[in-house]
Amino acid sequence: MKAILRFFTISIFLVSGPIFGQQSIGYFMQPDVNQDVVVFVAEGDIWKVSLNGGEAIRLTTHAGEESSPKISPDGKWVAYAATYEGPTEVYLIPISGGLPRRLTYESAASIPTAWKSTSEVAYVTNQYSTLPRLNTVLLNIENGIKSILPLEMAAEGSFNDSGDTYFFVRPTYHNNVTKRYEGGTARQLWKYTSGQDEAVKLTNDYKGEDHHPIYHGDRVYFLSSRDGIQNIWSIDENGTDLKKHTQQSSYDVREASIHGNNLVYRSGADLYLQDLASGMDKKLAISLTSDFDQLREYWIDNPANYVTNISVSNDGEKVALTARGRVFVFPAKQGRSLRLSQKDGVRYRDAVFSPDGKDILSFSDESGEFEIHQYSGLGLDQGKRLTEDGSTLRFGLLPSPDGKKLAYYDLNNDLWTQDLVSGKKVKASKNDQNLSGAMAWSPDSKWLAFGQAASNTFMQLFIFNPESGKRIPLTSDRTNSMSPQWSPDGKWIYFLSDRNFESRIGSPWGTRQPEPFWEKQIKIYQVGLKKGLVSPFQPKNELKPAEEKKEDSPVKVEIDEDGLMERLRELPIPAGNYKNLVVTDKAIYYHRIGPGMGVYFGGGASSDDNPALMMTVIDEKAEQKVFADKINSYVTSLNNKYAVLRMGSNHYVVELGTAPVSDLSKNQLNLNGWKFSVDPKEDWKQIYTDAWRMERDYFYDRNMHGVDWDAMYKKYLPLVDRVTTRRELSDVMGELIGELSVLHTSVGGGDLRSGEDKIQFGMLGGRFSRNEKLRGYTIEHIFLSDPDYPDEMSPLSHPDLNISKGDVITHIDGVSVMDAPDLQYLLRDKASKQVRIKLLNSIGADKGDRIIHPMTSAQESNLRYNEWEYTRRLMVEEKSNGELGYVHLRAMTARDIGQWYRDFYPQFKKSGLVIDVRNNRGGNIDSFILEKLMREVFFYWKSRTGEPYWNMPYAFRGHLVLLVDEFTASDGEAFAEGFRRLNMGKSIGARTWGGEVWLSGVNTLTDNGVARAPMNGVYGEEGEWLIEGVGFIPDIELINMPKATFDGNDAQLDAAIEHLQELIKMDPRPVPNPPAYPDKSFGNNKKN
Repeated sequence: MKAILRFFTISIFLVSGPIFGQQSIGYFMQPDVNQDVVVFVAEGDIWKVSLNGGEAIRLTTHAGEESSPKISPDGKWVAYAATYEGPTEVYLIPISGGLPRRLTYESAASIPTAWKSTSEVAYVTNQYSTLPRLNTVLLNIENGIKSILPLEMAAEGSFNDSGDTYFFVRPTYHNNVTKRYEGGTARQLWKYTSGQDEAVKLTNDYKGEDHHPIYHGDRVYFLSSRDGIQNIWSIDENGTDLKKHTQQSSYDVREASIHGNNLVYRSGADLYLQDLASGMDKKLAISLTSDFDQLREYWIDNPANYVTNISVSNDGEKVALTARGRVFVFPAKQGRSLRLSQKDGVRYRDAVFSPDGKDILSFSDESGEFEIHQYSGLGLDQGKRLTEDGSTLRFGLLPSPDGKKLAYYDLNNDLWTQDLVSGKKVKASKNDQNLSGAMAWSPDSKWLAFGQAASNTFMQLFIFNPESGKRIPLTSDRTNSMSPQWSPDGKWIYFLSDRNFESRIGSPWGTRQPEPFWEKQIKIYQVGLKKGLVSPFQPKNELKPAEEKKEDSPVKVEIDEDGLMERLRELPIPAGNYKNLVVTDKAIYYHRIGPGMGVYFGGGASSDDNPALMMTVIDEKAEQKVFADKINSYVTSLNNKYAVLRMGSNHYVVELGTAPVSDLSKNQLNLNGWKFSVDPKEDWKQIYTDAWRMERDYFYDRNMHGVDWDAMYKKYLPLVDRVTTRRELSDVMGELIGELSVLHTSVGGGDLRSGEDKIQFGMLGGRFSRNEKLRGYTIEHIFLSDPDYPDEMSPLSHPDLNISKGDVITHIDGVSVMDAPDLQYLLRDKASKQVRIKLLNSIGADKGDRIIHPMTSAQESNLRYNEWEYTRRLMVEEKSNGELGYVHLRAMTARDIGQWYRDFYPQFKKSGLVIDVRNNRGGNIDSFILEKLMREVFFYWKSRTGEPYWNMPYAFRGHLVLLVDEFTASDGEAFAEGFRRLNMGKSIGARTWGGEVWLSGVNTLTDNGVARAPMNGVYGEEGEWLIEGVGFIPDIELINMPKATFDGNDAQLDAAIEHLQELIKMDPRPVPNPPAYPDKSFGNNKKN
């Protein structure tokens, strides 16, 4: 990294002059060409320039993002996507500039893809599909009439000259930045000719991606990474005669456009022009006449949204906040606020006060690696570096009470102590298993208590002496023990542990197979470090020795190692859901949160869980009190005398006394007026470096899939100097991270500019068509949902309204719908509000007015998905005469657990079950669902009445089949792999996404953007990596064809039904009849 840093420093020097002196500034994307005009995207706006380059003219100026410009065939118009009112819609602007005209009013994003003629533009959206798949919609710009091409899942299209054949890709884009992708969602080229029975796949000889087809001159041009770097290739209309046209060898070709003999494409940050006849390329020299507003220094006016660490000084007078990679110091009451080290190109992490409060210690990446730096707490210096050995991310700075040592841990799960005088480092941890993050120095600064997972995953506590290297286990690995704290006199260590196993569910008998629920898991314990100590919580008795008078002499910790674990005591405090233990000389404090797994992890608590900072005074009464109510999180000073409490977005500095806080408002930390400026160019270089470094440190393979990661940093760094917006920076980082050729990689977020308007639609939950004869919009379809759950139904389906398919809406709130450009035009900002509509029936008779409550866009999207799900279930029931069941899992999240319980258990007696994980977007509950399916019957019960019942309860006795497709992803694929390896049944469908290197969301950039790094690979018993980059390959491969599926067919589901019916025919598995009842008469009292 040192060599990388030198390169980075030189780069900063070379571009540090005035912006107006830089001829190469500008990041040019998404070109489209017509005659001698090229339109493209830069600064989030649409520009046009001559085919020969030169000074570009800006066509749009809105603060939001404009993208995907497409010039009409006659060269008069540019269709493009914009977010002027919030939703991404298609707009039209004259090529010479002017007022844009809105063409679409969809709640789902709508993106133009091609012109079919001078009056018809095609765009893609999932607004009209039930399963969220992209359709291509044709829109007549003259009369607003729309028609959907009869293709399920079709995007990135182009029409032939006659307009009767559409070239498109399916599957559609997988939304990951990976390069050289070969998984099941790899885009392939297809064509569909109007009137034909079905679309035809054109690319069959390559397992990678071919995409963004452009029809031109009887050939189909497209983007492909067939030789490693993405370039432009072409085939004839039948998918043969493959040719390569561009020869870019460094940066991928990302977008392209053709008109006449001119091919214009983007590579890196530049646009190129190729003469198709000669094959000669040239870079277009383009200059932007702009004030580059998004490169201007700007101010963050909501810094609290970026806070990642809080520290309070030992005297309670100051609070240090680490926010957006910067460190700020605020007075608890009165005084000067300040920012440490005014360097926008540097990220600071985990800033903490020194014990004397004079200094602040922080990790800083100023050197290129995160090193420990020390700064004056007055903000009057640029600090000094204390370490020079950084090689991976470090966390959790903890100074010792005497200020002479530091403890911290790193991403390798190594816990270190460092002597600040000698610089000597000592490793405290014993393995590379997970560290708890919570650690505590002894009062005499000689010992460090910490937690680390044993090989059985249970968190075990240790105490470590850096001078002697002695490591003493404090707890066993049979429970999880957490949050160690020393008593101020050095005689006791307190901690939390999950040793309460009182379940609210006492047996597996009951509806939907109930399971144990540990409502209150945590108890509080103490360990006497010396033999013979009497707990201060022990009730008074005649033999209890009098409390020793506290001496003023320095504390010296002594540990009798023999029998240490046996000196464990449980405190007389009720079990609960506690975390973040704090111990003072007078009391102990702990955070009460809601039930669940939150007790094991860092972070705060939701207000919905009624959280509170609890307190128990250290005496024989052990009375539990609420010290401060509704506290979401808190941190304490190093000496545990003061705490910063967070309630919502407010912070309060309090002294940890023995009386509950009566009025927090008196202690509020005043952050009013807190703002700071950001230099985008410096900030973006740091963010780019941070993203590169986090991939290096988090990626599951230390060898980075064999990629020279240092070289990749240098390769893409010059593009950072070209970017003018945060979105463009994400584009560069995506190109960088894509070199790892792995899924679960996405880049986005951060300080993105957007427009002020966020106008969402009220949605009616149906499909409509314009009816000129009856002067309204005909209800062509009302989306269906499961009638057992009426809260999910369409607003038009309410039984009190008597609205039917075929009815015509003529007015909304008194306005004729024919006077509006679109029905949805009158439903802007109407979600969840009363709306009055006037109705006619299908023959024009007046049905009167109705008051309805339109849904939100998200609710209607869910409703459309509900229809797909519900109609699949009906198809299975109808085609099997009720013998088969059907369960769909949209994802593998906490919400989907509820869906499984809702839909599976009512069908557990079916003879067969279709488990559908098509379009499953992943999560982490695969083992939970598989466990339910693994349950088996081992005997039956029969009482006088009712049907026989069996043990295990709700075990499924019938046959199973699994459905997967190209969009089965992540944990959906893990579920499929488990289904196969556990021999549960056959799988049917298409090869899946291929993303099986898992991750978490911990690697956040300073501006809350993300550059995700996959962290955990998956392999099998045979010693091979599974699924990643390939996908799960079903036992029976079958794709749903685009035209047939659009027409309502589901070949995969039909195959699953037939498969189960054949299995049932061969192995019917009826419930065995109960045997004859036994005869116990013994002959002498036999019933006649």
